[in-house]
Amino acid sequence: MASFPLFGAPLSIGPYQLPNRVFVAPMAGVTDRPYRQLCKRLGAGYAVSEMAASNALLWATDKTTRRTNHDGEIEPKAIQIAGADPAMMAQAARFNVDRGAQIIDLNMGCPAKKVCNVAAGSALMQTPAVIRQIIEAVIHAVGRDGVPVTLKMRTGWDAAHRNAPEIARMAEAAGIAMITIHGRTRADRYQGNAEYDTIAAIKQQSSIPIVANGDIDSPQKAAEVIRYTGADAVMIGRAAQGRPWIFRQIDHYLQTGELLPDPADADIAGWLKDHLQDHYAFYGEFTGVRTARKHIGWYLKGLPGVKIFRETLNRLESPDEQLSAIEQFFARQYEPQSRCAA
Repeated sequence: MASFPLFGAPLSIGPYQLPNRVFVAPMAGVTDRPYRQLCKRLGAGYAVSEMAASNALLWATDKTTRRTNHDGEIEPKAIQIAGADPAMMAQAARFNVDRGAQIIDLNMGCPAKKVCNVAAGSALMQTPAVIRQIIEAVIHAVGRDGVPVTLKMRTGWDAAHRNAPEIARMAEAAGIAMITIHGRTRADRYQGNAEYDTIAAIKQQSSIPIVANGDIDSPQKAAEVIRYTGADAVMIGRAAQGRPWIFRQIDHYLQTGELLPDPADADIAGWLKDHLQDHYAFYGEFTGVRTARKHIGWYLKGLPGVKIFRETLNRLESPDEQLSAIEQFFARQYEPQSRCAA
C-alpha cells in the first residue's frame, strides 16, 4: 500500500497553483457562488461553477447571470459552459473571461435529456470531430489571454462505445489543460457503480492532469481511486451536498493517512447559518428561501427529528423564519455531539 502523502508537488492549472487536489464538481442547481465559497473555505482546492449556457440569448437571464457571477470568489474562478456549436462556445468563453472567469471548463459529461437532446453535454461524445472544433474554437478565443481551457466528460456514450481515451488524446493534442472523467457512460446516468479502468487508461496515456470523478464519498475511497487510477486529483459531487467539510477530511487523509472526526453539530449549525445568509443575499429573499430548502435538508440528514422538521421548513416563507427554525432545531438536539456522515 502506498505511503502518505499520496502527492508531492502542488498541482497547477495553467498559471494557477491549487492549494490541494480535492475539487468540487459542477452540479446544476447546487454549485452556485455561495456553495463554492463555503466549500473552498472548508478545504476544497478548486471549484467549477454550475453549467452556463453558450446561447447568447440566455446570457441576460437571472439564471445565467447568477451562474456566471464570481464576485469576490476565492481564485481561481472557473466557469463551465455547455453547448454544441463551436462559434457559440467560443463566444461564451470570451464573454465569461471578460467578466472575470480565469478558467473555462467545457461540459461534455452532463447526461440530462434536455442537454443531450440539443447535442450538447455527453451527447458530444458521439461526435469527436465536433469536440475538436469546439476545443480549438474556445482555445483560440481565450488562449491569447493565457486562460486555461479544461474538459469534463464521461467514459463514453454507452458500454459499447467507451471512447473517452480517444477523445482525451485528441483534446490534449488540441491544447486542453486538464481533463476530468466521470466513471460512467451517458447511458449509465448516475446508476450503478462508477468504473475506474477507463480513467486509469487515460491517465497512462496523458501528460496533462487527469481528475477522477464518480462515487467518491469518503477519504478512504478517494485514496483508493487515486491509487487505482493514478489520477492527479479527485472531484467530489453528490457526496458533498450538505457535507462541505468532506473536502478538508479528504485532503487531510491524502496528506497524512489520518481520519479527521466528523464535525460537531454546533459547527454544522454555524456553517449552515453562514451558507444561508450568503445564499439569501445572492438570490434575494423570495427565491433564496425556496432554493435553500434542499441545502438545509442535506445538512440535517441523519439528525433526530429531521423528517418532521422538513415538513415545517417547507411552510416557512422568510429568511428570519428559516434561520430561527434551524436554531431551534439544533437547540433541541440533546447535546453537542459528532454526527456520523450522512
